[in-house]
Amino acid sequence: MLDNQPNPNPNAAINPVSESPPSEGTTTSSTFDIELKLVLEAIYLRYQHDFRHYSVSSLRRRLTQALADLGIPTLSQLQERILRDPALFARLFQYLTVQVSEMFRDPHYFRAIREQVVPILQTYPSIKVWVAGCSSGEELWSLAVLFAEEKIADRTVFYATDINADALRQAESGIYPLDRLARFSQNYLAAGGKRSLSDYYHAAYGAAKFSQTLKSRVVFADHSLATDSVFLEAHLVSCRNVLIYFDRALQDRALGLFSDSLVRRGFLGLGSKESLRFSKHAANFAEFNARERIYQKV
Repeated sequence: MLDNQPNPNPNAAINPVSESPPSEGTTTSSTFDIELKLVLEAIYLRYQHDFRHYSVSSLRRRLTQALADLGIPTLSQLQERILRDPALFARLFQYLTVQVSEMFRDPHYFRAIREQVVPILQTYPSIKVWVAGCSSGEELWSLAVLFAEEKIADRTVFYATDINADALRQAESGIYPLDRLARFSQNYLAAGGKRSLSDYYHAAYGAAKFSQTLKSRVVFADHSLATDSVFLEAHLVSCRNVLIYFDRALQDRALGLFSDSLVRRGFLGLGSKESLRFSKHAANFAEFNARERIYQKV
């Protein structure tokens, strides 16, 4: 859904630290933030994509880069143009939902899923896993490989969701540049992988395509944590390094969706710099593995 960059302040839980506005001066910065609110409102009214509760610091950075790349001087001019040009908005949308991830990122998280969570999931006759904000699919394919190795893939349905249609198409394709696979493989082994990651993909023409057998139990769907509702009963929700890009109100909305989706004793996995500590939904969960940010619904 968003780029998986670490939160620069580990003490800020899932509430992103504020960054200073653009450096042109107080008046210009204030004007930029006013224009920012207006352009987000315009996007919501025109295209029904709601970024109004995303982290302001992240949006400043992304939109400043978009203005430079698109050759548009101000957000007000950008707003005027995207209201009349859906093709330009489609380009802007990629800046708002930048995709940066890797397979088995933070390997100890996936090792904890393998060694501590999977033995409990194995007690269920059928399992549903929601990968929320799946971006270009690296986390989804990581879990699919892990579940296959632990012999529970054939009774698991994975739901991979994101708001970016291009990212979902890439996730569904399961195709990644071959030069990324060395890093993926290192992470896989560190996460407790039992074979070689190459057993799960076919390499050709400078790219790796993951096995269609892994994809046979995956549903890819558009879903917004900002505007959509609960759509499944899940045993595991994995949403990593997404909430750090939301403000507190949207973080609580997303965590409420996860809580409502999970069965009793179901699991929630967050990113390494995210926490339930200050959420109004904290009482719904107990820490299962505090170090790896894995929680269990009570």
